[in-house]
Amino acid sequence: MKTHMAAIILLSSVIHAQDMPLSQVLQDDSPWTLVAEGLNFTEAPAVDRNGRLYFSDVPTGRIFRLNADHKPELFAENDGRTSGLMFGQDGLLYACHYRTRIVAAYQQNGEFKQVAALPSVNDLVVAANGLIYVTDPKSQAVWLVDSKGSWAPRKVAEGFKPNGIILWQDEGTLVVTDGAQPVLRTFRVETDGSLKYGDTYYSPMQTPFGEPVSQSDGMTVDEKHRLYVATSLGVQMFDPTGRLGGTISAPQRGFLSNVVFGGKDFKTLYATSADKVFARRVKPAGPPSILRYQNQ
Repeated sequence: MKTHMAAIILLSSVIHAQDMPLSQVLQDDSPWTLVAEGLNFTEAPAVDRNGRLYFSDVPTGRIFRLNADHKPELFAENDGRTSGLMFGQDGLLYACHYRTRIVAAYQQNGEFKQVAALPSVNDLVVAANGLIYVTDPKSQAVWLVDSKGSWAPRKVAEGFKPNGIILWQDEGTLVVTDGAQPVLRTFRVETDGSLKYGDTYYSPMQTPFGEPVSQSDGMTVDEKHRLYVATSLGVQMFDPTGRLGGTISAPQRGFLSNVVFGGKDFKTLYATSADKVFARRVKPAGPPSILRYQNQ
């Protein structure tokens, strides 16, 4: 009898954990709204400690941020063509310069310094301890970079076409999209920053009818450990058990490249899509790791 009851309790807890539909995320009276337009190809949304949004217009080499009136203003301009952005615990804005194939670190005055050079760079995620994971589609690899430049970059995963990348809240699990397959690869992060396993923990991603891939790109996570992935069908949301909870419709028909939580309470979901940037208010918050680990 005790064994039977334990099984029922375990099953109930699993069912409850998986019961995370989009109704727990979306606000009915808050659709996508336009934040910025008249651009070329927007990418790399990132937020600072105050939830202020930064993003890139890749072909022009410009990085923008929202001013006090929530309007885009120029932050930096160079020929690097930024394809990935994320703030580190040190307050620097780390970037992937797609054209020049470097990882850069920006000061608040818009000046940057080179942190590392790689065969190619696409996206990155910065851990609280200063380690940076960078996707390299050309080498079909993920690189580990030290933000302080104390040692040379080293390859920590390979054998697939990595694109978007994000860490779980506890930074013990790394998730990477696969540009050649409709799957998300999850790695266990070891104490030295190395990665293990690369399992397809999440359920298969939705793909357009007749298409082999989902065009999965950038990702973000919320406080309830849900994962949000920008795809050609919209923002696909997965619960902590890896089950697909639903897809948030795309803000427009253009390519959806990335998503991030921001705003003062981190309950605004920003999306970069083709020539525009959009936002919508949601129920959960998604504070970045620079806040979750600010006392470490």
